[in-house]
Amino acid sequence: MKLLIIDPYGDALDLSIRAKRDSHQVKHFIRSPLTKPNVIGKGLVELVPGFESYLKWADVIFCADNTLYLHELAAYRKRHGTLIVGPTPEAAQWELDRELGQKILKLHGVPTIPYKVFNNYDKAAAFVKKENRRFVCKPCGNELDKSLSYLAKTPADMLYMLERWKKAGKHKGSFLLQDFVEGIEMSADGWFGPGGFNRGWSESFEFKKFMNDDKGPNTGEQGTVLRYVAQSKLAAKVLTPLEDPLAEMGYVGYVSVNCIIDDAGNPWPLELTMRPGWPTFNIEAAVRIGDSVEWLAMLAIGQDARNILLDSVALGVVLAMPDYPYSKSTKKDACGVPIYGLDEKTWPWVGACQLMAGSAPFEKEGKFSTQPCIVSAGDYLMVVSANGETVSRAKERAYKRVEKFTIPNSLMYRTDIGMRLKKQLPELQANGYATNLRF
Repeated sequence: MKLLIIDPYGDALDLSIRAKRDSHQVKHFIRSPLTKPNVIGKGLVELVPGFESYLKWADVIFCADNTLYLHELAAYRKRHGTLIVGPTPEAAQWELDRELGQKILKLHGVPTIPYKVFNNYDKAAAFVKKENRRFVCKPCGNELDKSLSYLAKTPADMLYMLERWKKAGKHKGSFLLQDFVEGIEMSADGWFGPGGFNRGWSESFEFKKFMNDDKGPNTGEQGTVLRYVAQSKLAAKVLTPLEDPLAEMGYVGYVSVNCIIDDAGNPWPLELTMRPGWPTFNIEAAVRIGDSVEWLAMLAIGQDARNILLDSVALGVVLAMPDYPYSKSTKKDACGVPIYGLDEKTWPWVGACQLMAGSAPFEKEGKFSTQPCIVSAGDYLMVVSANGETVSRAKERAYKRVEKFTIPNSLMYRTDIGMRLKKQLPELQANGYATNLRF
C-alpha cells in the first residue's frame, strides 16, 4: 500500500520505519523549522518537502497531530473520500479548546470537574484569593507551551505562576482554572472509525515528570504502562458515551480521556486527546501484531483488524539526552550522536523518534574505523518498549533492553516507570478499575 504520513512535528518516524519494513511505499512529510531544514528520518525513510502533491498518490493518509493542515485534509476527504486516519477540524477542538472538551463530555452524560474560564490574569488571581484553595490551570486553544498547564500545590503557588505568566506575556488567549481533585490518574483510550470503536480498550498510566518519583518538570510523558482489555469500567463511563458524536462528525483515529479517579471510585475527566498519543503510539507496537499499515486502512473503512494482544502489559521508556527537555529554549545542536547497539536485532524494541542515518567510530579487533550507523536528529531519541504478563515483567524486559544501548552525551531516562502502580493498583481495583492487572 501507499502511505502518506503528515507529521508537523516529527513524531511518527517509527510508523514510517515499520511500514517500510512491511514492504509498503511511504512518503513522510515533516514540517521544517524556520531556522534549519528537518533532519528527523534523514537517510532512513523517504522525506518529502510537501504533502499536497502526494494526496492522490496515497492509499492511506495518517495524520500525526491535530494542529496543522486539518482544513486542507477535510476538504480533500470530502471531495475524494480518501482513507484518512486523523481528526477533522471539529474533532481537534475537543482537545485544543479545553472548555469545549469539558462541555462535550458533560453534554453526553460524563460528569466533569468544576472550572472557571478567564482571559485576564488579574481576574484569575482575584478568584484564587477569594476561593483560597488549590487549582489546576490549563490553556484553551492551540497552545503548545506545556509550561502553561500547571498543577498548583497551594493557592499562593497558583498566584505566583499567574503573576509570572503575566510578566512574561505568556498566552494571550483564554485559560481555565479547574478545581483540584485528589486521586489516581488513569486513561481510557480507543481507536474509532466508521464501524465504531475497534475491539479492545487501552487502559494507560502515564509518567509525565522528568525525574524518578514524579519529580522535576512536566515533559508530557517519560514513559507509559498500558494494557488493552475486552471490557473496561473506565471506558464504559467516559468513552462509550462519545460514540454518537464521534460518528456524526466522521472521526477516524485515536481517542483518549485522561481521568482522575477519586477515593470513592468516581472518574473525573481531565482532558480529551483527539490524535495519536506520543510516545503511547510507539509503545502500542509492543502489543500490536500483524501489518503496520493494513489495520489503519481497515479502521478507516469501518473494519477491525483485531491486531491487538488483549491483556498483555506494555511498558515503554523514553530515552533522551541534553538539552532535553529545554531544547526549544537553548536551541543547541543535538544531531549526530551515535546510537550504539541499534541494529536489526534491537530495532523491533525501539520506537524511533528523533533519529537519522549517520556515521561514527567503531572498533573491531583493536582497529578503529568510521562506519555507517543510526545517530541522533534531536534530543528526544527513542522509546524502548516490552510487553509481559505483569507490570513487573514488562518493566524488567524493557530496562534490560535499554541496557543494550550506549549513547554518548549523557543519556537520560527514568528508571522507575511502572513502579507507582504497586501502590495504586490495589486502590483502583477496590473500586472496580484495572481489574486483573497484576503488578
